[in-house]
Amino acid sequence: MTVHSLTGAAGDWLATLDSQERGHATFAFDDPERFVWAYTPGERAGLALRDMRPHQRDAAMAVVDAALSERGAREVTDIIALESILGAIERDTGSSMWRRRDPALFWFAVFGDPAGDEPWSWRIGGHHIAISTTVANGRILGSTPSFLGANPAVVPYGPRAGFRALTGEETLARELLLSLSVEARRVAIVDPIAPPDIASGNGASADLRSVPSGIRYDDLERDGRARLEALIRHYLERATAEVATAEWERIAESGLEATTFAWAGPAEPGRGHYYAIHGEQFLIEYDNTQNGANHIHAVWRDLANDWGEDMLAAHYREGHAGG
Repeated sequence: MTVHSLTGAAGDWLATLDSQERGHATFAFDDPERFVWAYTPGERAGLALRDMRPHQRDAAMAVVDAALSERGAREVTDIIALESILGAIERDTGSSMWRRRDPALFWFAVFGDPAGDEPWSWRIGGHHIAISTTVANGRILGSTPSFLGANPAVVPYGPRAGFRALTGEETLARELLLSLSVEARRVAIVDPIAPPDIASGNGASADLRSVPSGIRYDDLERDGRARLEALIRHYLERATAEVATAEWERIAESGLEATTFAWAGPAEPGRGHYYAIHGEQFLIEYDNTQNGANHIHAVWRDLANDWGEDMLAAHYREGHAGG
């Protein structure tokens, strides 16, 4: 999918809305709401799936398809469907939380005008989904923050027993960890106990103060470096191939040598674990400790260009060059 597909899909969705619906769904591009995101249950700004008619929901999900890779769009759809499964599990266990689980509680918002000449952005938010895309001058300038989560990480029983909405985030990281030598693993594992959640928070900028370091890329053997690269690219590949390739080239050009991989918790599957990958320009964090280590949080942040801010600044400089 190209940026033209995304622009067209966003415009098509907006065209299905009446004036009141557009009032909920649209914001000025410079509205501070553009920098708000969360991954816990709760209300969001925008227009929720529950408040859309069927054809509007189809059009909204077409924006997801255009904004993300095929895999990324499928993961978003699967995470939305997990809300019904989680609700059934919580109802079976006597938890009152099941009343908050609803696959229609995901909000869509557009900032700016996709049909205009100025920058604009799109966002989907809800429990375990916080995805945004920023566009200007016919280019995607930013695809972060990019947060996906899954509860349950593995469906424990029922018609979809064994189903996983997110797989590579855990599998690739564990394979990397177990491939390390004993000495390298001692450096990579920073704590025998995993923290209860990601450390960088959900602010407009990532909070790096508690993010651990671990082992450096240039201290890994060739196989370990290749595995770390594959894990990083797995996160980038939530976005379209065009965006993922450009992001990877930017990361590689800046140098991976000082990028670190840190793991906390046991190496064995089924026990609470966490990892962080911290590069010069990016941060990846993953945590699976809640609900008996069956509850994933996984985020990709661009430390300079979340919300497309760095590339937007360049866009505005270029636009005003020469007066």
